[in-house]
Amino acid sequence: MTQRLRCFTAYDVRGRVPDELNPEISGRIGLAFADQFGLAKVVIGRDMRLSSPEISEALVRVLTGCGIDVIDIGLAGTEEVYHAVLSGADNGVEGGIMVTASHNPADYNGLKFVQRGARPVSEDGGLLQIRQRAESENWFAEVRRRPGDRRGTLEVNHDKTGYLARLLSVADPAHLPPLKIVVNPGNGCAGPIIDLLDEHLPCSFIRLHHEPDGTFPNGVPNPLLPEKREDTARAVRQHGADLGLAWDGDFDRCFFYDETGRFIEGYYMVGLLAEAMLGRCPGASILHDPRLIWNTQEVVRRAGGTPVLSRTGHAFIKEKMREADAVYGGEMSAHHYFRDFGYCDSGMIPWLLVVDLLGRTGRMMSRLVDERMQAFPVSGEINSTVDDPDLVIEKVRERYGDGELDLTDGVSISFADYRFNLRKSNTEPVLRLNVETRGNPVLLKEKTGELLALIRGN
Repeated sequence: MTQRLRCFTAYDVRGRVPDELNPEISGRIGLAFADQFGLAKVVIGRDMRLSSPEISEALVRVLTGCGIDVIDIGLAGTEEVYHAVLSGADNGVEGGIMVTASHNPADYNGLKFVQRGARPVSEDGGLLQIRQRAESENWFAEVRRRPGDRRGTLEVNHDKTGYLARLLSVADPAHLPPLKIVVNPGNGCAGPIIDLLDEHLPCSFIRLHHEPDGTFPNGVPNPLLPEKREDTARAVRQHGADLGLAWDGDFDRCFFYDETGRFIEGYYMVGLLAEAMLGRCPGASILHDPRLIWNTQEVVRRAGGTPVLSRTGHAFIKEKMREADAVYGGEMSAHHYFRDFGYCDSGMIPWLLVVDLLGRTGRMMSRLVDERMQAFPVSGEINSTVDDPDLVIEKVRERYGDGELDLTDGVSISFADYRFNLRKSNTEPVLRLNVETRGNPVLLKEKTGELLALIRGN
């Protein structure tokens, strides 16, 4: 007998509460995860959503009931689970579960998994088997009948000292500039970490939507959406701040604003962070995704590094980083990955690196990105709903067939003075377009319009 679960995606679990995801379903999935990888000790963290405590409690109850030890780290960001798995390896920690739906609406929740060494779990890396187990009533009943010598133990550990020390190792507080920074966690989980860092840093923080609140009184925290950016931008201008920062709910993505309140596209931050990391690790490899590439490749090569192209998505990025021994990897969607953080993504390390860079260069944020934005203007990611994405992609390939083709992720086609990437959404009939040119905003507008007309059938 099977129960079809609609909450699985290509990388994690995400669903509407309670019909698609609830404590009972979460417990089954958590046990399936532990069983798939043979885990004996698991870390569990949760975000601020109203349903997260109950889901977390169900995971603890089911796992310990089946003889699996659990460390409950309480309210946390996703990267705190990564850290707990990495730092707890010598103490027998073998995996982690984060209860979060990140930037999804308030009535959603989800589960993110990492196995030993904080390695990701994706559809072709165990998630499909987890789903098959969790959907099987026979499997669930059989597992719970297995003879066990004991119940699992529960350790409640909300001590963030080790995680905080890891963050502070990124940049020496004694040499950071005393910047005025607007911080906007969007009522997500980043606020408590900012408060802890505030005790050690010379920066002064202007707090916005700071308290974790699962009712999302100021809307869902997703600064990728243009309509979610103005609060932070306005506060930067109003307070004359040097920098603006915003995060999504579980703060695995970090977004930047310069001293004028201008939102900085994640693409340019990849180049900036690549340059910062190459200053620390000369000659290293830097990973980047295929949506926009020219700026990153030029910056990396100029700084003596080696750019490495990877398919979009955290599981692919982390695997490729290990293969290339890359010191840093970045996606234009504001995910930033670090070798010294177990090849995991962090929403705290990037801004600490940027503050350090601002101090060392003595330049404002706008000065660090203006030249690159002018050299490689971009369209920003543009979504189009279409009836048949594959047919549209084939039309685009045929129309631009004389360009240089790359199929690393979706379709990328390059010409001497412009290039574009067109990708399908994993979950809906949507095509995502990114266009860039070599210093030509007029050509950018022309080619973006031309491509959109073809994609949308206008």
